[in-house]
Amino acid sequence: MRSPIKRKPLRNPGDSLTEYIQDVLFDRVFLYLILALFAVSLAFMEWIRWYFNSPTSPKLLSLLAVMVVLIATYKIRRELRYVSQLKLGRDGEMAVGQFLESLRGRGAQVLHDLPGEGFNVDHVVIHPSGIYAIETKTFSKPDRGEAKILFDGESVEILGKRPERNPVVQARAIAKWLQGLVRSSTGKNFEVRPVVVFPGWFIQPTAEAKHSNVWVLNPKALPSFIENSKPQISESDVHLIKTHLSMYARSALATKR
Repeated sequence: MRSPIKRKPLRNPGDSLTEYIQDVLFDRVFLYLILALFAVSLAFMEWIRWYFNSPTSPKLLSLLAVMVVLIATYKIRRELRYVSQLKLGRDGEMAVGQFLESLRGRGAQVLHDLPGEGFNVDHVVIHPSGIYAIETKTFSKPDRGEAKILFDGESVEILGKRPERNPVVQARAIAKWLQGLVRSSTGKNFEVRPVVVFPGWFIQPTAEAKHSNVWVLNPKALPSFIENSKPQISESDVHLIKTHLSMYARSALATKR
């Protein structure tokens, strides 16, 4: 008997983050939980022995159990906050990915979670107007006030603060890598547009942003930006690029497994 699936399925939006969330839960959260349960079990057994007048010293083990539980509780709460942030990012990737699927009916090919060298490209859109490497950045919005991001062409400010890692620099690096991958796999050189999308946020570009090669957008604005750009790739090349990137993604996934 053999599987009826001849080719491995391509990645879905947020697959990398989903796998990482599982790793964090199993390797960190559950480890501290098991340690805490083990310490409590030892203390409980000592108290049982004390109750039945067996030689015992429950105070020392109880103190040890309390210390372990306190440490484990701190670690678990910290890791669960981290997992919550990862889930927010994963949900953002999934939402944007589902939104980008609508472009398939407009002459575009869409790939999600393309594995790179120690990173992944959240979404790739291949359209007659170009190739787009799309990074999704999902941040919690304030309960009050306007959820606005300022983009000056080189960096962003979120509620007046710049993130520790510049998403504009990251998007450019990923687009450059993707351009090299397309060139090496197809033998043709196509420009790749770096794109950063912030779900649910209003993007306010400055005058300098007009000269940037990076698009920083709300994902709802992305389809019109893509469709209104000047055509530069033939339909046959659109399918050629998609085919080669799909082959690369399946090969990378098989190697990872």
